[in-house]
Amino acid sequence: MTTYLTSAYLAPIQYYTKFVTYQKVVIEQNDHYVKQTYRNRCSIVSANGPISLSIPVVHSSPEKTMTKDIRIAEHGNWQHMHWNAIISAYNSTPFFEFYKDDFHPFFHKKVNFLFDFNTELHSLVLKLLNIDASDIIFTDSYKANFSDGKLDMREAIHPKKDWKIDSGFCPSPYYQVFEQKFGFIENMSIIDLLFNMGNESLIVLKNSIRR
Repeated sequence: MTTYLTSAYLAPIQYYTKFVTYQKVVIEQNDHYVKQTYRNRCSIVSANGPISLSIPVVHSSPEKTMTKDIRIAEHGNWQHMHWNAIISAYNSTPFFEFYKDDFHPFFHKKVNFLFDFNTELHSLVLKLLNIDASDIIFTDSYKANFSDGKLDMREAIHPKKDWKIDSGFCPSPYYQVFEQKFGFIENMSIIDLLFNMGNESLIVLKNSIRR
């Protein structure tokens, strides 16, 4: 079975369960860019509760722009702000010191295109999760019709949609550093899982698949 996903910035746990559920994952790169989605935002758990981090993009054209052509805006010093927020949220987690050098370069180098940035970061995450990325491919053109054995999840995983509509996902609780303060907060960015659980993250992903 094959599933189709959008590009995403440090996507939520729900997104990454698809890489251990399906034989093949296809990333859509020819869709029209949509604001306020995981394409350019993620959610992490800070000392004050969940917060959203958004990458500013250049999206002033009146014409619809494909996701692969969306440029990252240079204003706002977003990389510095995002990295500081990540440090503040996760520097006391069990595995932050172990992984921080892997993520650090992404927030300290010039990046031009959102899709390329997401893809590089996504490849790192899959490597850290010990997930084989060899079967992941990208679309050559926008796919509108799906045959048997192919599932369209491109807009199903969305910050404004309840994850409960996804019949294949049931978040498995795991240790979170601020759990005593807020209780367990489900379906956060994959870095929340990695920094808190380290090499057990893949087990949590597998336990979050509803059979």
